[in-house]
Amino acid sequence: MSDMITALEALTDRDPNRRDAAADTLGDLLRDTALDTDTAHLVVGRLISLAFNEPETKVRESALNSISEAFNHHRLPLDLVEPLAIAMPTMEPALLEHALYILGATHDPRARLLKVSSRAGRRRLPVAWRGAVRAEGRVRVADRAVVAHRLGRRQRVPVWCPARADHPDPPDHGPRPPAPR
Repeated sequence: MSDMITALEALTDRDPNRRDAAADTLGDLLRDTALDTDTAHLVVGRLISLAFNEPETKVRESALNSISEAFNHHRLPLDLVEPLAIAMPTMEPALLEHALYILGATHDPRARLLKVSSRAGRRRLPVAWRGAVRAEGRVRVADRAVVAHRLGRRQRVPVWCPARADHPDPPDHGPRPPAPR
């Protein structure tokens, strides 16, 4: 418990290396079963605040990675992690992948409806990031299709997903078109 309190205090330190180490420490605590649900929600809330306000990319990445660790043992509500959707326009592609995973891991149908927004209203993702986001989405869709296939469920999926063409057990959707060049 004292490690958690020390790490929570270190999240506000001036040194980015200490904030980074504190986020990693909290991620270790969230990965283990040491924290109860209320305490995990408190820690994740502080890490969300850090990921939202932090100027250093490595600290933001550590915070998002630590939040991802919480889903191993805890079911987090969408309301807790929803501020990530507001911060998404300021995120690099690697951070954006973490944020998309976290929002999807809540298993809340409302997560699909979240819009990337800013103070000026809705805006599109930068062109350079769209490819990474689409590739991540293709992987997620293909993974869901494989799980549905193994469970014997019918699911509407794309005919072929280039991101997962090498998957060991792809669902049989007929002949595959040639890979894009």
